[in-house]
Amino acid sequence: MNIVIIAVICLDLHLHTPMYLFLCNLSVVDMCYTTVTIPKLLYILLSGNNTMPFTQCLIQMYFMLIAASAEEIILFIMAYDRYVAICHPLHYHQILSKKICILLILVTWIGGNINSSFVTSSILKMVFCSSVTIHQFFCDAKALVNIACGGTEMFYILSYAEYLVFGFCPVMCNLLSYVQIIRVIQRITSKDGQRKAFSTCSSHLIVIAIYYGSCLSVYMIPPSDRYAILEQILTMFYTTVVPVLNPLIYSLRNKEMNSSLRKLVS
Repeated sequence: MNIVIIAVICLDLHLHTPMYLFLCNLSVVDMCYTTVTIPKLLYILLSGNNTMPFTQCLIQMYFMLIAASAEEIILFIMAYDRYVAICHPLHYHQILSKKICILLILVTWIGGNINSSFVTSSILKMVFCSSVTIHQFFCDAKALVNIACGGTEMFYILSYAEYLVFGFCPVMCNLLSYVQIIRVIQRITSKDGQRKAFSTCSSHLIVIAIYYGSCLSVYMIPPSDRYAILEQILTMFYTTVVPVLNPLIYSLRNKEMNSSLRKLVS
């Protein structure tokens, strides 16, 4: 479905706007999630061989962290896009010009790469003593920390910085954007105008709620064998189910996307 959204946006000139450029990048990020995790998981299930070399584990974790960081940035940019579109509609194309949009996309992917490089390098400083078994279906940083017996200080420092930069700050900015958007929508006199304005934001709000809700659920679970199965289920949800839900939410609730898709098919 993500491939369909990318194809529709690329082929339909009417969708060459900032909002759909960011949606296209969100689809690329969602494809990265499934591409990084699913092939190895299928190989393990089909072959019964659940071993993975440490280098391969680090590579998988590196690209997974890029996808996670990029998604958090792109969701914030999409919230800012809706804020500008509703609160400053006359200056929309001036504020989100082609140059600014390209710059924002570059920041998304460069920021994701930098964050992933720092976190992955901190994993290399860890010491693994007896256990080399991680209770997860892919190489997750949290799962590796749980079996480490030393050298985790740098990882925790970087993790707190990551939670602040890629977690707390984007969430607060998203909330502030939607507070302003709701204030502007409330000033619209016609009910039809309010409905149209809110409908442009509803898909993004649903995606944010699902993504951050599932991520928080995973990282709030204490490191204990009692919760190992629950953690795996929730991790599976936000790394494989959420990337599939995102394009469905945007395509089903977006008239322009549906119209362009019908034109492409016909």
